[in-house]
Amino acid sequence: MPSPSPERVTVVYAGQSWSWATWIEYRLAYAGVVPESARWDPLHTRPEPERLTSLLAGPGKLLLLIDDWFVRFDDARRQAWADVLAEVMPREGHRIAAVSVTAATLPPAAERLGRVVPLRGLDADRAAAVLLDLLDVTPPSGGPVSLDRQHGPRFPEERPGIDNAPRHNRDFTGRERVLERMHRAFTEGGEGTRIALRGPGGIGKTQTATEYIHRYKGEYDLVWWVRAAVRPRAREDFARLADKLGVEVDTGDALRSRIEAAKRALGDRTRWLVVLDGAEDPKDLEALLPDGPAGHLVVTTPRKEWRRWVGEEIELPPFDRAESVDFACRRSGRLTADSADRLAAAVEDHPLLMDQTAAWVELNQTADIDAYITRIRDGNPHAVPVVPSEEYRKQFQVAWGQTVNTLREKHPNAYELLSLFAFFSPDVIPLGLVQSVRAGDLPEHLVSLVTEPSSWNTALRVLSEATSTRLEYEQGPMDIQTVGTLRMHRLFHRFVRGHLGPEEARQAAETARRVLVAADPRRPGQRVHWSRYAEVIPHLEPTGALNSTDLDVRALVLNCIEYLRVRGEYREGRQLSKSAVAAWTTTSAETDPSVLRAVHQLANMERRLGNYAEAERIGREALDRTTADPERSPIQVLRAKNGLGGTLMALGRYDEARLLYEDAVEQAATDLGDHEVPRTLDIRGNLAIALRLLGRYEESLALHREVLEAYIALSGGRDPATLDAALNTAWTLRLLGRYGEALDLQELNFRLHVEVLGRNHAQALLAQHNLALCLRREGANLRARPLMREARERMLRRHGSGHPETLMLSTDYAMLLRDIGEFDEARELAESAHAGYVRLLGDSHPYVAGALDNCALIQGDQGDSDGALPRAERARAGMERALSTAHLWSIGSAMNTATALARTGRLERAVALGRDALARARTAVGDAHVLTLNLAAGLAQDLEAAGQHEEAESVRREAVHMLTENFFEEHRQVRYMLEGRRPYWDFEPQML
Repeated sequence: MPSPSPERVTVVYAGQSWSWATWIEYRLAYAGVVPESARWDPLHTRPEPERLTSLLAGPGKLLLLIDDWFVRFDDARRQAWADVLAEVMPREGHRIAAVSVTAATLPPAAERLGRVVPLRGLDADRAAAVLLDLLDVTPPSGGPVSLDRQHGPRFPEERPGIDNAPRHNRDFTGRERVLERMHRAFTEGGEGTRIALRGPGGIGKTQTATEYIHRYKGEYDLVWWVRAAVRPRAREDFARLADKLGVEVDTGDALRSRIEAAKRALGDRTRWLVVLDGAEDPKDLEALLPDGPAGHLVVTTPRKEWRRWVGEEIELPPFDRAESVDFACRRSGRLTADSADRLAAAVEDHPLLMDQTAAWVELNQTADIDAYITRIRDGNPHAVPVVPSEEYRKQFQVAWGQTVNTLREKHPNAYELLSLFAFFSPDVIPLGLVQSVRAGDLPEHLVSLVTEPSSWNTALRVLSEATSTRLEYEQGPMDIQTVGTLRMHRLFHRFVRGHLGPEEARQAAETARRVLVAADPRRPGQRVHWSRYAEVIPHLEPTGALNSTDLDVRALVLNCIEYLRVRGEYREGRQLSKSAVAAWTTTSAETDPSVLRAVHQLANMERRLGNYAEAERIGREALDRTTADPERSPIQVLRAKNGLGGTLMALGRYDEARLLYEDAVEQAATDLGDHEVPRTLDIRGNLAIALRLLGRYEESLALHREVLEAYIALSGGRDPATLDAALNTAWTLRLLGRYGEALDLQELNFRLHVEVLGRNHAQALLAQHNLALCLRREGANLRARPLMREARERMLRRHGSGHPETLMLSTDYAMLLRDIGEFDEARELAESAHAGYVRLLGDSHPYVAGALDNCALIQGDQGDSDGALPRAERARAGMERALSTAHLWSIGSAMNTATALARTGRLERAVALGRDALARARTAVGDAHVLTLNLAAGLAQDLEAAGQHEEAESVRREAVHMLTENFFEEHRQVRYMLEGRRPYWDFEPQML
């Protein structure tokens, strides 16, 4: 006998229950049923028998999904559907079954359906069993009901493994076509699809994105919501994803490192959705855009510029009238379909206004609805105290004026909070900071409101209901959900600020600033406080902190700038310090201590971004102003000298920097009276670096050691300043050719950097790089390569390819690749680094000449001797112009030029240049330095080739003797010379 035909079931659902319908279809198919689906939107479906019977035209059963759509109609609509069911059920009831996926009580009309099985509150396996029992379906061979959770849609009651999306708005209405278009775009586009949901303020972009997550979260294993309106907050939100994913990133890392780690982790996954909500300028958020063909991205934005960054742009229109009416009726039980229709017409179906006006009707139970609608439609926008603006329609002004006045008159506590909140960032109003402020920092009328939980919660609830502000909850003690932040629409936020009288606004702004000052941990360098500073920064501008003359407020701003510097957020730090300087110089003298500190930080940020000319201009002007001020303090002058000296070193003006630092050290000893206070040690350490850059390695090492010992005595061996001093000491030992000592010190130093600062901290990356350089000089290239490659890749992700620190690491890595014979990759990287230095520093900087010399060296190794020679000569000439012929880098360039001359048969010139460079090296660093001995070995080779055998042997013998005295016989340097290989000098950019 032929097997019976499989059972057919048509699943009838409203749009918002798509995830339930998809899961049910999947489970039915697994049980051998042939499922079909029918979209049935009650909002746009008139209650007629034909609407239901048409779904029964085909074979099999009908399964109705009863959700919130079906239980929130007015009485007339419910009764109409009850009449339909009364007509259809007697003859077709045996083919109709129903499941409920709502937590609400079913209306009386649902009684006509007979048994309605609830699926909410069950686990996936139990829900499947109940569903199959309802439809009299037996799985094949009585098999198990459970499925592999890794395949198919997720049970709608189960959240994705990682999900920080806002709570679902159960009052959400409409947007069916937009939601379907979004889903279609993601389905057809597949992995890697990017969508921009665009529209003006108040149109409902955030709510639509939230609804999309609610409906389709079963398709994702990870949902991550980023509050993208404020760039620092957006970066913090995205960076937290790295922690949730368990990516190996230290908690003390720069934000950029954590962001890149999260992006890499997303690239290895599928089934994820990231939402950038409220995004403005794409360039500000480009670093947050996930890379590669994986996952889905939604950007909600009012800006058209996002078209270039996404695959599809979806314009969000106002509600259609049916959506407006249904939304208003659900928002307020006082509104009938007719009054809701007239209200929608008055506000032109604008979602934000629909929400707020319906909320006003619900809040004011005795108010005349018709009079309210008339006032909105025909009223004078200036009949209430509002500030006219092209940004607001007349309806906005009238409706909002009515709302604010109602709060002032009937709910004064809510009004007081609204006034205060208008002076924080609307995107994330810090309720926790307001609640934790001391009573003495609040005006009297707010003390009892903020400190009394019942008054506080009541005022927040009224404010949320009346103004459609969004309350976002956090996990509190004992898993209690508490209100953590509040979001206010930016249009409404600006309206409220304009609505307040001058005295109200002044008082509210002052209170908001006191809240921020009270929240300042005053320790921006300690990573335990970094999340607090990230929370505070978005509120500096709206509270007016940048324009304040209060010293505590200015100290807060300066601490926020320092936080940005420590975290490596130099662009944001530059912007904030620039804004502070511009604001403070309008009310304070240019020599005011707060102004000078802000100027110092601005120069610091410019220098760290590689904008050296601008950093010098700012730093020199600050020093001139400070020294000319008779009331200056010693600290101000020292800070200015120290900052300018760093810029001069970056510009390659090493002797100027040395003179400035020597003067600063002498002044610090006189004014501060101690060589071992932190500021003096900092300046002495910078003097040691300047000496190192001048090639005065012995003097530099002695000073670095003194500074290191002082820091150990002052702060211990694990303080970041101590670790930095040890790093500089090891670096200088290596440059002196004392490779064994350098390696021993740097191995310990790197291990401590990782333990104390974390592997991705900028200073730890430099420590890792120096360890690799030490290993390379000891001949341990197999150990050095992965360390150096990893440090470079992390720095590249952190700063980009053109940043000074990235260029430094790229230059050194290219020469390591040359050492191990990978000439093509080494040449490409060296050429790229040279081009980067030209763009950053111009043509006359010593780093440009040194990087070019490296390129010429590799080019000659590849057999292009004729092409390498003119580049080597140009590099030597450039280095001598920048630093003089006596500098070690000029001597090293001369060594390489001699090699290029010898390779092209110009032996006489090679010998002459080699003799001259050897004499200069002996004067600069002595007879036993590695550079001197390598020059001697190269000269011996050229003398031998030129037929001067006796002199060649003498020079060679002396060099080998000196080298073996300083290194053991199997050392790489000794073997290299004994094997007769050509010595070389590779330019190595220095750590500043």
